[in-house]
Amino acid sequence: MSVFNNKNIILGVCGGIAAYKSAELLRLLIKQGAQVQVVMTQSATEFVSPLTFQALSGQTVRSELFDLDAEAGMGHIELARWADLILLAPATANTIAKIAQGVADNLLTTLCLASQAPLLVAPAMNQKMWHHSATVNNIDILSQRQSVFLCGPAEGEQACGDVGQGRMEEPEAILDYYAAQIEKTSSLKDKRVLITAGPTIEDIDPVRYVTNRSSGKMGYAIAQAALDEGAQVVLVSGPVALKAPPQVEMHSVRSALEMHKTVLQLVKTADVFIATAAVADYRPVKKLTQKIKKDADKLSIELVKNPDILAEVAALTDKPVTIGFAAETNDLEAYALDKLERKNLNMIAANKVGDTEGFEKDNNELYLFWRSGKESVIRSRKLPFASKKQLAKQLIDEIACVFINNEEQ
Repeated sequence: MSVFNNKNIILGVCGGIAAYKSAELLRLLIKQGAQVQVVMTQSATEFVSPLTFQALSGQTVRSELFDLDAEAGMGHIELARWADLILLAPATANTIAKIAQGVADNLLTTLCLASQAPLLVAPAMNQKMWHHSATVNNIDILSQRQSVFLCGPAEGEQACGDVGQGRMEEPEAILDYYAAQIEKTSSLKDKRVLITAGPTIEDIDPVRYVTNRSSGKMGYAIAQAALDEGAQVVLVSGPVALKAPPQVEMHSVRSALEMHKTVLQLVKTADVFIATAAVADYRPVKKLTQKIKKDADKLSIELVKNPDILAEVAALTDKPVTIGFAAETNDLEAYALDKLERKNLNMIAANKVGDTEGFEKDNNELYLFWRSGKESVIRSRKLPFASKKQLAKQLIDEIACVFINNEEQ
């Protein structure tokens, strides 16, 4: 499966003769399953028509930072959050300089500054420009940043007649390079990650049930983030309106008892267990076989407590790294720390929920708490408000850093 499959990619095209190669790059990305938004600098439109990229991508090409229609909802920020990868090809000396120095004077450079997505840069320029000390310094700045990948340039004959280093790498080589880098840096390679997601449904009668507002979006985002880091992902999900990534080992369940049974069967081979599911705390003592009629003014339903899946996994002698979630309406830190200690978890991710935040939303913020070192010192980190996709990536990075690669400072 391609590393670009199901990824949202901004293809940034700068003003150079190599811009003609970007059309082939776009075609290859789409062929490998990516969703691509092309963003062109004004100079790039002098080399290749935006209509070419629009025809290939099926998306309107963006080039204006001050586009009144797109910016009515702060479109450049939404686009920055949407991206899983920003690919600059060709990346001119001018644009490289702006990104290195933090200049945001057009849509493309603004996206590079506003996005947390990895940046893949494929330089293309005259060989003298490439070797100029200013360009060398700017490349050195970029190369020291995390999540910045530099591919090329290649050597050969240039459009101006010079021969030397400065040609943009071929589209296939650019994609192969990035795939190899991702494979090399995968922090969860060969690890098996078991994730629960969504709500559970506890039936009262054939038409009614007890459940909650969990959409499963966070759990499914974490599943994708773990896949991106090379993990073997097993997903146990309650009923949701989401499509699981095709690479996961999927187990669909309905009730808390079904999820409990499935998890305990699967956890034996897991290296990491992440419990994002909003498991119902209680279920009806008895499921009625016929629909309850609206006869009485009041109705009482006796409930019994469901098994605590997270606590049981954390209590195993050979437990995996165990991560819990705490969705709270108030006293978030106090409840999260209590759950961390009481259930003997390695880490807990806490978030506020209510009418306007948490469940069913695409964005959120998380507070991470974990025990560190022999003295079990409590450490914490806030993951600021962002898309659940971005939060999932940050959470997986933190888990890998602290518990898998032991890189915690």
